[in-house]
Amino acid sequence: MSAASDGFTQIGRAIPRKEDRRFLTGDGRYLDDIVIAHALHATFVRSPHAHARILAIDTAAAAAMPGVVTVVTGHDLAQWTTPLQMAPPIEGLRPTEMATLPIDKVRFQGDLVACVVARDRYLAEDAAEMVEVSYEALAAVTDVTAALAQKAPLVDDSLPSNLLAQQSFSQGDVAARQREACVVIEASFSQPRQTHMPIETRGCAAVWDDGRQHLTFHIGNQAPHPLRTQLARRLSLSESQVTVISPDVGGGFGQKIALYREELTVAALARHLKRPVRWREDRLENLQAACHAREERCLTRAAVDADGRILGLELEISEDFGAYSFFPGNYIARVVALILTGPYRVSDYSYDIKVALTNKCGVGPMRAPMAMASWVMDGTLDAVARHLGLDPLAVRRANMLQPQDFPHTTATGEVLEDITPSQTLEAVATTIGYDDFRARQAAARTAGRHLGLGLCVVVEPTTYGSRFYKGAGIAGSGHESAWVRIEPSGAVNASVGLMGTGQGYETALAQAVAEGLGVDTAQVRIALGNTDVAPYGMGSRGARGATAGGGALYLCARKAQDHVLRIAAHMLSLNSPDDLRLFDARVQRLIAGTWTDSGVALADVSRLAYLDPMALPQGTAPGLDFSLSYDPPPLTYSNASHACEIELDPQTGRITIMRYVAAEDCGTVLNPIVVRGQQQGAIAMGLSGALLEHVVYDETGQNLSSSLADYLIATACELPDFEILPMHTPNKRTPAGLKGMAEGGVMGAIGALTNAVNDALAPFGVTADQQPLTPPYIRGLLRGRV
Repeated sequence: MSAASDGFTQIGRAIPRKEDRRFLTGDGRYLDDIVIAHALHATFVRSPHAHARILAIDTAAAAAMPGVVTVVTGHDLAQWTTPLQMAPPIEGLRPTEMATLPIDKVRFQGDLVACVVARDRYLAEDAAEMVEVSYEALAAVTDVTAALAQKAPLVDDSLPSNLLAQQSFSQGDVAARQREACVVIEASFSQPRQTHMPIETRGCAAVWDDGRQHLTFHIGNQAPHPLRTQLARRLSLSESQVTVISPDVGGGFGQKIALYREELTVAALARHLKRPVRWREDRLENLQAACHAREERCLTRAAVDADGRILGLELEISEDFGAYSFFPGNYIARVVALILTGPYRVSDYSYDIKVALTNKCGVGPMRAPMAMASWVMDGTLDAVARHLGLDPLAVRRANMLQPQDFPHTTATGEVLEDITPSQTLEAVATTIGYDDFRARQAAARTAGRHLGLGLCVVVEPTTYGSRFYKGAGIAGSGHESAWVRIEPSGAVNASVGLMGTGQGYETALAQAVAEGLGVDTAQVRIALGNTDVAPYGMGSRGARGATAGGGALYLCARKAQDHVLRIAAHMLSLNSPDDLRLFDARVQRLIAGTWTDSGVALADVSRLAYLDPMALPQGTAPGLDFSLSYDPPPLTYSNASHACEIELDPQTGRITIMRYVAAEDCGTVLNPIVVRGQQQGAIAMGLSGALLEHVVYDETGQNLSSSLADYLIATACELPDFEILPMHTPNKRTPAGLKGMAEGGVMGAIGALTNAVNDALAPFGVTADQQPLTPPYIRGLLRGRV
């Protein structure tokens, strides 16, 4: 195992992931491994129409089938649950309300209509086919342009139009900079609708204890406490009446944050029937109706001088939000606009955001919801380079903030500090051999081969503190809470409000506790996912696991160590613990500049604290149980630079990735094995999305990609090896210098790959401005030019 990070003994060690033993031996405990006696099974009747009035629902035939317990509709659920109101006080955002099951009309293909509960899943699915629904089909809107057209059919009848949110911002005088500029260069970018594709689809199991009036809700979820709050509120229960337990989770990527209507329905049915009810969606349902993401279009206008320096930048974003709002409609697009300028010097900047409802599945955050930002910014710089005949790397260098510029306040008021974009850019350029590549590229073109090299510099927002949410008008918090309990034997248990979905939390977070307390990581057990055990926290989303979760645990463990040392000082008849520390679970004393074992172990202190409290210092309570809440800075950032070399076959449109290099600075690393896995996964996800992934709807709103034969994801055959250069520097304002990471790889991958493709396309005079970069799309660009 590699050594710990500088100054630490446990943080930074390459310890194999504790949780992998059970995963690799088949002993993981996922939702379907939880046996609940006599549980009923729910299945949902879904709309075949993208937009239609519900005229009548005949459930008689289904309800009469053997083994069917009940069939319920929106009218039933309206009596048992309250609607979801999405109305945060955000300027330019229209409030919406969503029933648990639709009553009057359906808004997308796959929308809910009714729920069948039966003795087993097979009977429930058979009965669902017997539910007769009469519809009046309505015209559907399937893109932002159609949605925002005058007299467009309304997706949400309670709103005056399909414009869900609009926000504008301006700093400086962009119009004046455009008048002064050598040239104003316009560039467009279009990212397709994608979906999260977790290996484990959504599911839940609800157990209602009528005697105790208590609901136990088993669900693979990234944010158990906020889910419990929503579940209790919408069932008109107190939070003390609801326990949410999240077992092992087979991937989430943002899809398992919200409380979905299916899950609320299952909980309400368990309470109503006074019997356990469970549900598991199939892959078609997941692809068609779980949650989508990413469908955004951006247009930039860069006012530049003759050397390619940006004088002013204008941004327009339009986002297709689908049929329902499970999240505030402005949130995702606003973050893109907020961080767009990244590591570049842009003082005059304006943006305009439009978010529209359409007759498609609703959208939400997906790993790196702001993924488009780096592609748009670096793609704009590449457009400047092409227009002015400049080298793309030289244009980046001309606009890049330098080390002496930090801390830097961006045009949108965000403070960038403790990041190293210029250093990572130079590292990837050197490693990939940027200067030599141009010679190789020219020689290859002479031989009829078309190579391309793309760069993308990423500034990744990692942890959103409470001040960020308050400033954005979004309800909620960015804090995280932790507890650490040292048992009488000296064993250490700890918990935090996060829930892992494959990130290796049980190992990396144990290292944060071990470092703060002064014990070996093997001595620490992390308990996650049970709202009766874990302290209230905001869950796993973004890249907050290390900074918010690890930071809270580290600080709580430090608090525990301080308390332990006060007791140890008393045991050693010392007046003060100032010259004591815990190291490898033993108390050491600083004598003549050397740390010397005192003869007292953590186990000695803990036995005294629990079993002999009369021997504790006066005023000290028995036991060793500690808690702490930590609210990180409004935004913390990590950064990276990516370089991608590709070969393009103009005859087929095929893209082959020849080499991929990324240099990343994500602060203090809790565990390099975990970090490398996150880097590899993020880059793979970004490349997969940019190359292949696309949720396709036709003009009537029918989803044409709701199977894995149609919704393609990259495999090891399409992806290269990733060369990752660690260039980590600590953040001075967070515990242990943590910055967070896990999403920047997505951001860098889609930018570096697309910029590489455009580099290869340059001789043909065409530009790829949309993804995925499929062979048919590339061939369409080149038709008549090859």
